[in-house]
Amino acid sequence: MSVWSSLKGVVDRVLGGEESAGNLREEELRLAAAALLVHASQIDGEVDPEERKTLKALLKARFALGDEELRKILKEAEAWEHDSVDLYGFTSVLCRELDQEGRQRMVEMLWEIVLADGVLHEFESNLVWRASELLGVSTHDRVRLRKLVESRAG
Repeated sequence: MSVWSSLKGVVDRVLGGEESAGNLREEELRLAAAALLVHASQIDGEVDPEERKTLKALLKARFALGDEELRKILKEAEAWEHDSVDLYGFTSVLCRELDQEGRQRMVEMLWEIVLADGVLHEFESNLVWRASELLGVSTHDRVRLRKLVESRAG
């Protein structure tokens, strides 16, 4: 499934009035967040079981997803991530839909994914840096969020 057919499916499901537009924006936000987190879980060339477990837990908690909704959003996110050539497609949606606090939460979630296996690969670190820049999250906040996640992990 291509990114365009995934996004077309989203649009087709929620086309309608203003309430539907809100649903579309929420679904687009979920999909962009999930695709960015999927990318983070795969960037080192290996999908670690701890990273996958953390990815699912973060998405379920952040978006109050049930198991079936989670499976669906992950399938769509994986297709979008596979078809993407850069991070802008994901981060532009996140910038549009999230305030600074929400963007910082996304960076925190990225740290949670890349640190889940206990090993920070240079590709993972670079991804969090690039995504933070695109999300407008400062270096100070990016480092603070990393330390926060590391302190919770022990």
